[in-house]
Amino acid sequence: MFEKQAAVFLYAVSPVHMGAGTATGLIDNPIQRERHTRHPSFAGSGIKGAVRHSFESLCKGTKQDRPLKELITLLFGPESGNALHAGAVSFGDAQLVAFPVRSLRGGYVYATCPQALARAQRLLRLTGNRCDWTIPEVEELHCRLANGKLLSNGNKLHLEAFEYDAATDDSLAATAKSLAELAIPGLPEYAFFRDKLASDLVILSDTDFAYFAENATLVEPHVRINPETGTADSGGLFYTENLPPESLLIAPLMASRTRSGKDDLDAAEAMLKIRNVIDNRLLQIGGDATTGRGLVVAQVQGGM
Repeated sequence: MFEKQAAVFLYAVSPVHMGAGTATGLIDNPIQRERHTRHPSFAGSGIKGAVRHSFESLCKGTKQDRPLKELITLLFGPESGNALHAGAVSFGDAQLVAFPVRSLRGGYVYATCPQALARAQRLLRLTGNRCDWTIPEVEELHCRLANGKLLSNGNKLHLEAFEYDAATDDSLAATAKSLAELAIPGLPEYAFFRDKLASDLVILSDTDFAYFAENATLVEPHVRINPETGTADSGGLFYTENLPPESLLIAPLMASRTRSGKDDLDAAEAMLKIRNVIDNRLLQIGGDATTGRGLVVAQVQGGM
C-alpha cells in the first residue's frame, strides 16, 4: 500500500509526443488521450520509465547515501527479467489542466474548463495539498477570465477562428494565481510564464475546451528518407501529433516502503529521494528525443 502521496505538475517547454501506439484516423502517430474526455494524457508507466531512465543524470550534483544502481532498484524495481520485488515509487496517469490556445490579443491564453480544474483540485486535495479554488459554471460559446486586456469589442474573446462572449471574474484571478504558484517553478527563468498563467487563464465550457484539446494540437509532416539515395521514399510521408509547448498536466506520485527485504527505506524516505531528484527539474518524456521533443519541467506538491 502506498503511504505517501504527492501531486506532480508537468509543464511542457517543447512539443511532447507520448505516442498512442495505434492510429485510427488521419494522423499516423497520434498522442495518448483519455478515452472518456479525449483530453491528451501521459501514461503513468511512461512517466515512470522516463524518470528511471534519466535518474542517474538527474542525480548528478546531489549526495546519495547508497550506490545509484541500488537506489534505482529500490525505488523503481529490478530490471525486466529480474523482477523479485516491486518498486516503491509509482506515477499515475497525467491529466490535462491547461492548454495553450492562440488568441487575437496576448499571443495565446491558457485555456481550461470546470472539469479540468475540478479534477486537478480533487487530486491536489487527495494528496494532502490545500486547494480552495472557486470553479464557476460556463455555458458553451461563453468564457470567464480575469484579464480584460484580452478582450475585443467590449466583451468578446477571439480564440483561433472562434468568438466567445466573455465575462471578467475577479475570483478567477485568485484561482489563476494559486495554480501558477503550484504548477510552475519559482525560478527566474519561468517568471514570464508563471505571471502569464496567473493573468491569462481562461475558463471555457467543458465542450469548447474539449474541442481545442482534440483539434488544436501540433501536427507535423515527416518524410522518410531513403538511406541509399538520400531522397524521400515514395509514399514515405507521415504525420506525427505533439502536445504543444506551454501545456500543463498533473499526475499523482505515490511511495511505499521499499520491498527488497533488506536495508529498506520507509515511504517517507522513498518519497523524499524521488522528490528531491525531480522537483523543479527538466525531464524528457515520450518519443523523438533527438529532435528536442518531450521536455517538461516537474513541480512536486505535497508528499512531505
